[in-house]
Amino acid sequence: MSAEATALVLVAQGSEEMEAVISIDVLRRGGIDVTVAGVDGIDPIRCSRGVVITPDIALDDVAGDFDIVVLPGGAEGAQRLVRSAKVGEILRRQEKSGRWLGAICAAPIALKAHGVFRDRQLTSHPSVKDLLEDWGEYSEHSVVADGNLITSRGPGTAFPFALRIVGALTDAERMVEVRAPMMFPVQVS
Repeated sequence: MSAEATALVLVAQGSEEMEAVISIDVLRRGGIDVTVAGVDGIDPIRCSRGVVITPDIALDDVAGDFDIVVLPGGAEGAQRLVRSAKVGEILRRQEKSGRWLGAICAAPIALKAHGVFRDRQLTSHPSVKDLLEDWGEYSEHSVVADGNLITSRGPGTAFPFALRIVGALTDAERMVEVRAPMMFPVQVS
């Protein structure tokens, strides 16, 4: 894919702010055109730890296709993804077209709720593991990529999750170029 890849990041009341902001930031550093869509509209949303994010657009106003749709977690935010018919429509369109989907923390429960990306290797936050073990091949790895699906475990894995997306939408060289100036450690000591 070209450096002009596009990403749609969905945020809702209760989304996990680290997962949302780190994904948005790292993807933009990677040259990916990111649109932040509010699942519940254009109004600012209060994330799980009180950080307020203002979406670029209301989800209902999103038109067109994106190379990847990214779902941050957070317990309440993930439940809002599950309950949104529009989220389901977008996820089904991503899967049908063969485009990428990224989901982190509790957000992979939206895959099962909307009937998409079944029988794939995936991971999630341990709190929702039991909800996903029958949906795919569950893994305890920090980031799991299976075809056009990338999943991850939680706030502490947001950087490698986002970097993996950059690598998928651009190339490994670009991923390394983005990673280096962020001083992201190879191993945390």
